[in-house]
Amino acid sequence: MFDNFFEMVIAPEVISSLIVMGIMMILAIIVGIQARFQDPLKKPKGLLLITELGVKFFDDFTRNMIGNRLPNMGGFVFGVAVYLFIAFIFGLTGLPSPVTYMAVPLSLGFTTFLLIHITSARFTKWKYFKRYVEPLPLFLPINLISMWAPLLSLSLRLFGNAISGWVLMTIVYNALESLSGMIFSFMTVTFPDGGAVGAAILPPFVTPVLHAYFDLFSGFIQTTVFISLSVILIGQEVPEDEENVELSRKGGN
Repeated sequence: MFDNFFEMVIAPEVISSLIVMGIMMILAIIVGIQARFQDPLKKPKGLLLITELGVKFFDDFTRNMIGNRLPNMGGFVFGVAVYLFIAFIFGLTGLPSPVTYMAVPLSLGFTTFLLIHITSARFTKWKYFKRYVEPLPLFLPINLISMWAPLLSLSLRLFGNAISGWVLMTIVYNALESLSGMIFSFMTVTFPDGGAVGAAILPPFVTPVLHAYFDLFSGFIQTTVFISLSVILIGQEVPEDEENVELSRKGGN
């Protein structure tokens, strides 16, 4: 009784997520070593060049959407984007994708949720709490409920798109294996788990195209949508830069 109570069951998707983070750590170490020994007078190559382009792109991306008030936001967005894209294409290895486990999208959404409110409290100070009683104190319960909308929206959108692709691929695999087994039923050699050789002939000719969409293309789109929405939601809590305010006033005049 107590033996089962203390047993810890780790979901396969959590292990996949740890592997993805391990891959990112190894890449970061390699880039750090290359950057340390890189000659500043020479143009970087390979992984270091890709990383520098990525850093510049996400710094410019966040600066254009948020301004200069959060100079380190580009690094956060870069890290989340790399993790999400690798997590989506991780299913190509045959292991479960981390994004198909609800805890992973929920954790990513909760991170953005925390940054939204931390950013708001940072710039508005004690006026942060005023948002929950506007326009009237009567709206406090409604505002407390609606504050969770970004968390649910980001998490469920990410999880829904990931799990839908996984379900469709599972259906296609099962259908192709059944069809292939009927067509090539003369191949009677079977595996220990009961699967026949003939059932494995058709799937490799059809599924790569679907994997290219559900894992690569869809993964890229969902990564772009998630980081874009995260930056927009966080940017709404950031006051305008003084330079931008001055430019808008001059433009109005």
